[in-house]
Amino acid sequence: MAVLRKVLAWASVPLICMVALVPYLARPFNPDNNRLLGLVVAKTGRFLLGMRRPLEGAENMPTDRPTVVIANHQQNDDLFIMADLLPPRTVTVGKVSLVWTPFFGQVFWLGGNIILDRGRSQKAVAAMRATTDAIVRERKSIWVFPEGTRSRGRGLGKFKKGAFHTAIAAGAPITLVCAAPYKGESQGLSGRRKPVPVRILPPVETADLGPEDVSELMARCHKLMTDALADLA
Repeated sequence: MAVLRKVLAWASVPLICMVALVPYLARPFNPDNNRLLGLVVAKTGRFLLGMRRPLEGAENMPTDRPTVVIANHQQNDDLFIMADLLPPRTVTVGKVSLVWTPFFGQVFWLGGNIILDRGRSQKAVAAMRATTDAIVRERKSIWVFPEGTRSRGRGLGKFKKGAFHTAIAAGAPITLVCAAPYKGESQGLSGRRKPVPVRILPPVETADLGPEDVSELMARCHKLMTDALADLA
């Protein structure tokens, strides 16, 4: 049953994205498309997986000002755990290959999301910093997995600097989203997934910081997330 649940959950994603192409084409590059799609995909996926997602600190997610959200990246199933937590007008960051994924890739592009070539790190940082004007002028938020790769439940990896450069340049707060370590375990004959608690930490302000503070900010956020994940484990 656990395997069947996972197959059904992931089969639902391209179907939902195919239907979502209609509103995405009706209002292309509107960042609120991403929030609505994330809500449907995450709730559908968790329902099919039989997974509960206890949430702490929902009130800490800013809804009245742009923020840079950073979250820990463990598995592809993060989509079902966190995609419904996007604040208004949020764009996310993904790699070039995502664009070619049937239906999902097309809505990802039409959502105005940021597409990076992670094999060229210097240009990736430049691209992240180029989003600063859009955050300030268009009041968009950005969601980033700063580890850049999946940890598969083995702890928080090393952060890349792009999101922190962007936050400081825009003067936007950083909001930390921490999903408890998980490896996709199921329980019982029904194959229901074990719950994955998530905690949203209070925003870390960046208004008084400069480029020279990036390393310290990155280390501070890494420690805050590490402590939260240890508490959630």
